[in-house]
Amino acid sequence: MSTKKTKATSQGGFRQAQAWLHTWCGLWFSWLLFAVFLTGTLAVFDEPITHWMTPEHHAEEAAAAAKKGEPTADRAQRLAWGLAYMAEHHPGAAMWELWPSDAQGGGELKVYWFDANQQYASASLDPTTGRPMKEEGGHATRATLGGHHFVDFHYELHAGTVGLWIVGIAAMAMLVALVSGVITHKRIFKDFFTFRPKKGQRSWLDAHNAVAVLTLPFQFMIAYTGLVISGTTFMPAGKVLHYGTGPAAQVRFAAELGDSDKPAPTGRAMPVPALESFAARGQAQMGQPVRAVVIDHPGDAAARIGVYGWNGDDESARRLSATTGMVQFSAATGEVQRVRLPGAADGGAAMLAQSAMGGLHMVTFGGWPMKWLYFLCGLAGTAMMGSGAVLFIVKRRQKHLGEFGGATARVYRLVEALNVAAIAGLAIACVGYLWANRLVPVGIGHRADRELQVFFALWALALVHAFLRQPARAWREQLGALAALCLLLPALNVVTTGDHMLAQLLRGDWESLGVELGAVAFGLAALGALRHLRRKAR
Repeated sequence: MSTKKTKATSQGGFRQAQAWLHTWCGLWFSWLLFAVFLTGTLAVFDEPITHWMTPEHHAEEAAAAAKKGEPTADRAQRLAWGLAYMAEHHPGAAMWELWPSDAQGGGELKVYWFDANQQYASASLDPTTGRPMKEEGGHATRATLGGHHFVDFHYELHAGTVGLWIVGIAAMAMLVALVSGVITHKRIFKDFFTFRPKKGQRSWLDAHNAVAVLTLPFQFMIAYTGLVISGTTFMPAGKVLHYGTGPAAQVRFAAELGDSDKPAPTGRAMPVPALESFAARGQAQMGQPVRAVVIDHPGDAAARIGVYGWNGDDESARRLSATTGMVQFSAATGEVQRVRLPGAADGGAAMLAQSAMGGLHMVTFGGWPMKWLYFLCGLAGTAMMGSGAVLFIVKRRQKHLGEFGGATARVYRLVEALNVAAIAGLAIACVGYLWANRLVPVGIGHRADRELQVFFALWALALVHAFLRQPARAWREQLGALAALCLLLPALNVVTTGDHMLAQLLRGDWESLGVELGAVAFGLAALGALRHLRRKAR
């Protein structure tokens, strides 16, 4: 009898300890994790968001689509034009990169190189004449980070390595909270099928359990892979031991990691040979259409020619690793130096594993159905973080637990204000970023930075507002602002660009239409939450 009692007490004590860990580890990181999850969820559709935020390109894309059926020069001629352009305009560049066509053999001819400042530069050539394309007059193209803002914020908070470390620590805390949460809730799977509405704390706990259990494998995967793909940053001992520290060591590490067998220039001049034979051989060996032809050390006897492939939609759907095929040749002898098949990775099994982890985290496989699955699971993870933070304060409204002695009331007030700003305030900042894209003048200097400043300024204002107003009023006012900004975004687009959802539907612009319909959906959700809070207040 006593043995059973001791065992039960021991189990209860362990579970209570895990509950404490889950509560406090979850709370102090919940606001940051909410921001990381929400922006990461939006980053799933960073390309459609960027498309909506660059309306000047829509006419160009429509013109390019109209020209798709028109005859253009073949690949051999395009490569010859690209080679002639680079030899005339950038003979001293250490690398020439030619993109002769899209995967179907049409589209623009593009060339890239590293300029004198080692910055990536590019030019577009007419695929029918080989001459540089002139900028279309009549309007300027707006500078913007587009949807990539959400990608950058998601993994480094726009703070470089420091931000990457902060997000990495938060991801580790998330894993701790997930494990301790599973241990704490001994009836977790039973509770998943139970929801008791209008029960205050109980309802919030049911909602928190439901979204957590529903997407538990996804949450574990996304936190773990996020740590793995930045593993050399979080665990740099091996890299530091071999390469040392400092910028030069990092450059050497990156160079050897990406291309350890790159030849050194000899100083003996040799013209770059015709590229079509290399492209044809490379395509045959890797089994993919040619995406790019890259010449290292052009004009030197040690020049190397790399042929890279396009990933087809079917290949992307079935492979975790997003790497394409690649075949490298000696420009002097035509000898094949290296072959990488599609889906493989340079650097052996370790790099292949990291590439696969990156594909899992960044959903580079499975096409649009998988992107939508990640988007919905990301929303569930975001709801898990938000409901956990709200649950903490709802529980303490009913019973003052006094964790912080005389300062407990002030800490609870701090938590409530941070909840409002982290959840409603961040959502306002995200949609405000889209508003800034339409309202900030197109020709202003450092325009992309201005859009970011609007994002952070709105978030900061939401935090100040949450401290100045009572929590219930702050929730209602910020949800009202969020609903208005989301629901009026399509109207703003009509006023500023003349574009509207019916026109997007008629021309098949599903990316722009999806962004605006998504904003309306978020606005309706915010409006529903606002109505619920108002009924509760009455």
